[in-house]
Amino acid sequence: MYIRDLDRFDEMTNISKELRKKLARVAYISRLKLAERQISAISGTEKFLWQLEDGLYIESVLIPEKDRRTVCISSQVGCALGCKICATGKLGLTRNLYTHELVEQVMGIQRMLGEKISNVVVMGMGEPFQNYDNLLKALYIIKDSDGIAIGHRKITISTAGLVPEIKRYSEEGHQFQLALSLHATTDAQRNKIMPINKKYPLDELITASRAYAQKARSRLTVEYVLIDGINDTPEDAHRLIKMLKGIPCKVNLIAYNPTSDEFKRPDKARIQAFSDIICPILYAPVTLRLSKGDDIDGACGQLAGTPKYNTNR
Repeated sequence: MYIRDLDRFDEMTNISKELRKKLARVAYISRLKLAERQISAISGTEKFLWQLEDGLYIESVLIPEKDRRTVCISSQVGCALGCKICATGKLGLTRNLYTHELVEQVMGIQRMLGEKISNVVVMGMGEPFQNYDNLLKALYIIKDSDGIAIGHRKITISTAGLVPEIKRYSEEGHQFQLALSLHATTDAQRNKIMPINKKYPLDELITASRAYAQKARSRLTVEYVLIDGINDTPEDAHRLIKMLKGIPCKVNLIAYNPTSDEFKRPDKARIQAFSDIICPILYAPVTLRLSKGDDIDGACGQLAGTPKYNTNR
């Protein structure tokens, strides 16, 4: 199914005819149906709208770069967390994706490209850790040498900050990379844009993240979306430095990609000023990430499975 990308049992000639017939009677191999494919004229980023077997829709994104092909996949139809800076949060949660639906996003894009995907990030629709078991099953298939064979260090899970699941993930010793969507330096800020913070405030979140990074012996990726007038001041930059001190991490600064009229993207000077403060002091790699795919609503925070298709049932 994975190495040869077959979806019919009668094509699997390395197993007996009897077994092929039996498999065909009791099972089938599911594939996602491509409903729409958009390509950014600016960056070459591609967005894929998939129809699931029950008629719901999800989105995935291909981010092409010089030396790699990264696929951003979804883990849920919608999302229950309601983050104010994310289009998916406006949908509410319809359901978790099944294991095969996570895997098939990578397989489907790989199939259409005719070339191998090098990196996978679970940063699309949904909170991955709310679909914990299906997520891990899928990622081990993607990693396996008899599966898609993408190394665990090239697979990243992003979480909005579910503290119990971060602790569980750390204790279980999984080696996939972990990214934290932080986006604030005070509880007041984070409560406003990420309601999950009211349940797991920053002190608890940073403590759990620190423990993960130390136990995993791997850098935590900290995602920080800069929002004009909310979390992009020099004071915020200095608080971020203090907050992350001693945590093995790397920081991705991302300019806000519009999903509503409530928030705005800072201007370039304000973004650069924030970056200039933290870069020489933080003692961690800092990347100012350019938005790719925002012209097709495929950038960070903009995926929604196309709202005209998905309604919260």
